[in-house]
Amino acid sequence: MSHQAMRERAARVVRRLRDAGHVAYFAGGCVRDMVMNILPKDYDVATSATPQDVAGLFDRTIATGAQFGVMIVVTDGQNVEVATFRSDEEYADGRHPIRVEFSGEKEDAERRDFTINGMFYDPIEERFIDYVGGREDIRRGIIRTIGDPYQRFKEDRLRLIRAVRFSARYGYAIEEETRRALVALAGGITLVSAERVREELVRILTEGPARRGVELLHDTTLLAQILPEVAALEGVEQPAEFHPEGDVLTHTLVMLEHMRSPSPELAMAVLLHDVGKPHTLTRADRIRFHGHAPVGAQIAEEVCRRLRFSNKQTAQIVDLVGEHLKFMHVQEMRENKRKRLFRKENFAEHLELHRLDCLASHGNLDNWEYCLRKLEEYRSEEIHPPRLLGGDDLIAMGYRPGPRFREILTAVEDAQLDGTISTSDEARELVKTRFPLESES
Repeated sequence: MSHQAMRERAARVVRRLRDAGHVAYFAGGCVRDMVMNILPKDYDVATSATPQDVAGLFDRTIATGAQFGVMIVVTDGQNVEVATFRSDEEYADGRHPIRVEFSGEKEDAERRDFTINGMFYDPIEERFIDYVGGREDIRRGIIRTIGDPYQRFKEDRLRLIRAVRFSARYGYAIEEETRRALVALAGGITLVSAERVREELVRILTEGPARRGVELLHDTTLLAQILPEVAALEGVEQPAEFHPEGDVLTHTLVMLEHMRSPSPELAMAVLLHDVGKPHTLTRADRIRFHGHAPVGAQIAEEVCRRLRFSNKQTAQIVDLVGEHLKFMHVQEMRENKRKRLFRKENFAEHLELHRLDCLASHGNLDNWEYCLRKLEEYRSEEIHPPRLLGGDDLIAMGYRPGPRFREILTAVEDAQLDGTISTSDEARELVKTRFPLESES
């Protein structure tokens, strides 16, 4: 659906509410984007109509949060969120109000998080309604809470990390009093569910600029609360001949700066790829980090579990972290080992992680460029050749089923990938030579 059609659909919802005698406007993020001359991704509506009023005016509605005054109006097969103007009472859990009271538009604006998100827009009369100074703060490039920042952050601790996300995304400064309150209350982020923290963190890493976002998390002490494993990278020295950029945290930040529209999995792997270094640092002839990749993979798995990433996402992030040093010796690898690396699921992200790692350190992209050339050379069937032998073939040759079958079949495929065999007969000869039947007894 086009952006214009999406806006017109939401405007029809506003008009229907207005025709029924209610006040109704566009609200929240879409208005912020309009002021910034950014095309909104969706349009939300705020209204004086109660959830019951909304349900009575439209043919199809969904009560997603009626206790908080939130309804979904389904029109033309698409959803429009409609929320009743409200003021929130005391917050019990650092995230949700105990109860809400329906109110007027000014009170609704004043209970929102930041001034840039507290404006309304009337699509019928084509005018902005701004009770909180949002347009002026956008003009000045400022992230400011509405009202007392300590109260706003205590009401909803997720706002702590949202302030950082908005500041990073738009390149806005966090207003001084808002920043002081954020730092003072940073520990409260631990009261927020891991899922919500993960969502905000992923948005910081993928919406960009990621480096500024992580620097802000670090400077406001939120990083130490959310990801102490990453905060611990500060001050961890690296050998200057390989890492002229500085310590491990600086290296990670430079990698984040070089990312180009990363997936959540790649972005997290960049952030976590060197978390094993503080645990493996040794000093002899020079600074070394023996085994930091597998140690980092273990830590990355713990982080992903803590932040409630899916099993699939966790496996991918852990694999990226654990395998990121493989490219150091890619040109010296045997063909079978190199082809197995190249046919890994999400190999493109493994290669991109290596590129970023190089750009953020010594700058030598020889191995990355070699991989690109090899990818062009390898035909699909060379990386994924048809199987020459299977378990039934081994049984027919007199071998007993068991764990050794995997070793035998892997050896056959390695030889096939190396180009030393290409037929089933050659595979049988290899098996007879390397795995004689008498060894089965």
